[in-house]
Amino acid sequence: MILFGDLIGFVGEKAESFTVFIQLGAILAAFLIYKERFFGLIPTHTQGGFFKNLFWGQSRPTASHFIAACLPISLVGLVLYKIIKEQLFSVEVVAIGLIVGGVLMILIELLPNKRFSAEALEQISLKQAFLIGLGQCMAIWPGMSRSGSTMVTSLLVGVKHRAAADFSFIVAVPVMVAAVGYDLYKSWHLLETADAGYFALGFFTAFGVAWLSIRWFLTVLARLGLIPFGIYRILVGGLVLWLY
Repeated sequence: MILFGDLIGFVGEKAESFTVFIQLGAILAAFLIYKERFFGLIPTHTQGGFFKNLFWGQSRPTASHFIAACLPISLVGLVLYKIIKEQLFSVEVVAIGLIVGGVLMILIELLPNKRFSAEALEQISLKQAFLIGLGQCMAIWPGMSRSGSTMVTSLLVGVKHRAAADFSFIVAVPVMVAAVGYDLYKSWHLLETADAGYFALGFFTAFGVAWLSIRWFLTVLARLGLIPFGIYRILVGGLVLWLY
């Protein structure tokens, strides 16, 4: 989004807020695709206590898994918000992030003797959720990709591809809702009523593209792995650096 914004001359503080805001559309798509998982968080019985079942119940992932995965990037993003907005929303930073993320994807797939202790979403432990959350902090670097960071970290800590993708998209919902909400709070003074039209158009476009992309990605991931995506990222990042 940053690359295309620069290409068409849509830059500045308002453009940065637009770039963050329309990701709510993508997150709504993720929520609807995984709605059963989110509704499954709500305990259906009160035996043993509502909150005990919410945080430590049989449904996986539990609220504790969400907290473990979301807390690191929430704290880091809050502390570094100003630096991120002022220093990291540039084409060069994004291009380097694409290349670095692509290299990491290829390297993690080429690691020998990978062992997966969690082949399904329900098998992800609290420790793995927290480590994935730490890896997600790489996503404060635009171009690294939040889903890419969590996927690479998931494979590194023993979570298999499909479970890693599922967990990545699920934890994206609370993380991005918090990020967008905080950004709108900080940028509200920049927005005008006239902005509503293109903000809404961006929201619904992002929703449609994300819906199709997530469905497609989940279909091909197990067959292709991350290497093709890593190569794509390196080529795009290299092309951008060459052009600029």
